[in-house]
This record gives sequence, C-alpha cells and structure tokens, in this order.
Amino acid sequence: MKILICEDNPMAMKTLSVILEREGFLADLAEDGNIAIELLQKNDYDLLVVDIHLPYRSGLELVKFVRSDQGKDTPVIILTAFSDHQMQRQAGELGISDYIVKPFNPAELVARIKAILNK
Repeated sequence: MKILICEDNPMAMKTLSVILEREGFLADLAEDGNIAIELLQKNDYDLLVVDIHLPYRSGLELVKFVRSDQGKDTPVIILTAFSDHQMQRQAGELGISDYIVKPFNPAELVARIKAILNK
C-alpha cells in the first residue's frame, strides 16, 4: 500500500515515514503543497496523510485537487496542530476520512490507517 505524507516539519515527516514503513507501507514524502501536487499527478496513492498548514498550498487545497481535478476519492487523514472547528467542518465537507490533532500517538495513527484501508 502506498501513502503520500505531506508535512512541512522535517522531523515529523521523517517520524511518520519511519513509522509507516515499519508497518509495511510505502511512503512518498512532500514537504510543501507544490511537491505534493507533482507527486499526485505522477502516482496513485492508497491514502494521503496531510498537514493542513503547508507552504504554497494548504492541505485542504490538496484534498480539493484530488477530489475535483483528479476525480478521486482517495482516503485522507488530516494531521494538524490546530483543533479548529471551522477547519474540521471544511475537512468534513471534503470527505476527509480522519482528523488527528498533533501531538498524536503513533500506534493510534497506524491503527486508524489500517482501519481506513481495511488492512
């Protein structure tokens, strides 16, 4: 299973990739919204793990790109340091699979990913 991680914090991105690869997932990494768009145009992903606040394009813009421009319903987990009800509402309107507030428990994240992917 292939996952795209979109995270602008290098330490958080490395931690996420190590956690997911240990669980047998393949992970591509994007440190900003533009890189994420390039990867989304070249690859198919089973799941996206997206930070809301990214350079160049927000996480919600990435989800809109996947849903509208690509016409895909790829599952998305939003990771954010902000528990903003308006942001959660917007995410829900875009069909987000899960919304996780940082800091998060790595085991819980893996459990949620496996549940979403039915693995």
